[in-house]
Amino acid sequence: MKRTRSSRRRGAHPQHTASEPRAPFILRKLSTFNVLSEAGLEQIEANADTILAETGMEFQGDPEILEIFGRAGCDVDGTRVRFAPGFCRRTITATAPAQFIQHARNPANSVQLGGEASVLCPSWGPPFVHDLDRGRRYASYRDFIDLVKLHHTLPWLHHSGGVVCEPVDLPANKRHLDMLYGHIRHSDRAFMGAFIGAERAGHAIDMARIVFGAEFMAENAVLYCVSNTNAPLVLDSHMSGALKTYARAGQPVACTPWVLTGAMSPATVAGTLAQILAETMATMTLTQLVNPGAPCLMGSFASTMSMKTGAPTFGTPEAGLLVLAAGQLARRLGVPLHTVGTLSSSKLPDAQSQQEAAWGLMMSMFAGANLINHATGWLEGGLVTSFEKTIIDHDLCGKIGRFFDGIDMSENAQAMEAIAKTGPGQHFLGSEHTQANYMSALFRPWTPDDNAFEHWRAAGEKDAGARANALWKSQLESYEDPGLDPEIDAALQEYIAARKAEKPDQDYY
Repeated sequence: MKRTRSSRRRGAHPQHTASEPRAPFILRKLSTFNVLSEAGLEQIEANADTILAETGMEFQGDPEILEIFGRAGCDVDGTRVRFAPGFCRRTITATAPAQFIQHARNPANSVQLGGEASVLCPSWGPPFVHDLDRGRRYASYRDFIDLVKLHHTLPWLHHSGGVVCEPVDLPANKRHLDMLYGHIRHSDRAFMGAFIGAERAGHAIDMARIVFGAEFMAENAVLYCVSNTNAPLVLDSHMSGALKTYARAGQPVACTPWVLTGAMSPATVAGTLAQILAETMATMTLTQLVNPGAPCLMGSFASTMSMKTGAPTFGTPEAGLLVLAAGQLARRLGVPLHTVGTLSSSKLPDAQSQQEAAWGLMMSMFAGANLINHATGWLEGGLVTSFEKTIIDHDLCGKIGRFFDGIDMSENAQAMEAIAKTGPGQHFLGSEHTQANYMSALFRPWTPDDNAFEHWRAAGEKDAGARANALWKSQLESYEDPGLDPEIDAALQEYIAARKAEKPDQDYY
């Protein structure tokens, strides 16, 4: 152990190996962080009940929903529905499951939703992609498939996601079929369904039945839907149509208000929380009235806006308080929590993007979130999926996963024998204990450069973005096709072709 620091660096191990150990989800061993007292929680809940009873919520373009609420005894006035105090909470807590499994076609990749589990998903929905070689551009289906493959190789992501970017080179009214096929064909992790409208949701369910079998799907969750409200206090037929379709099929729905404080909700945290709780309870109540016992999640996608420009802002203290309080409210309802992670309004994978990303993901984890969407890649307020930020965020996912493992108190971790053998004034560098644990004792991120300055300069003076650029390319090169049963593949392609032939292409929804 007499080598110099620089010689150690020259002989350093690669930043990661081809096969990283991978857990299907995080099991948090650290406690959640509470920001509201019991009195504060009761006040927010009372305020939400007041909103639902006096203001009510609009359910637009879907007469069936109004009939469902009417039969349940709610006050239906046109498209406005009002709920008696306590009705939504009683309906949800009576039948909504506190925990369930979303099955992947590879059972080793199935995820737990609820309890102490946290599932990290990639970005969802950006129409643009960015990398340091080609810059910002409209996303294509090639980009979509590259992202699905890239995510499949990343050990600290748990889910294949959904619209990891919007492939605008495909017809808008049919591209959901290609995206669903891309997830099924190129990954064997759990994936999301199509969210917009009953027809697209039905296509996702049909395709899932081909993959998993109708009998298995009738008893198990294999898809995942997010139903976003149009804050304040509106659910439109595109979202409600998908919600009903998934709920009837027993598939989970994350009932998620999407709000920016000061624009889509009050400018204050307490006012926004009451509105979020009202909207998500009304929507979760709908899932239980459609199909009692259907899995549902309390969703919260809540951030702030700049009071100077009106632009969305992320990584703010108020956004942190919102998600931490949402976690408390979800636990009191007894349902899993769906929220968001590494959001940023930055245009590049830079210091701003990572400060905002780290804040957002850490707050969501301390909130006890069970599924965190947008855990990697999200830039420019959701307009862009970045290949480099995907890699940098992935390191953050791994760090946070290791952190929430807590402190290992096994006999090996206590290291009492190693301390005794080494003795005073010696070092542990060559000890048997260090040699036995050096690969696993400390987290090994991919992107940082901890070499000496001279070696960093000799390697091209690369920053984190440049290093991530090389990493995502090497990950794609190392991608291994998980394979798909040829009969299932043929059945999927036949189904997709039939659905596409039913109507002409459109460049709009």
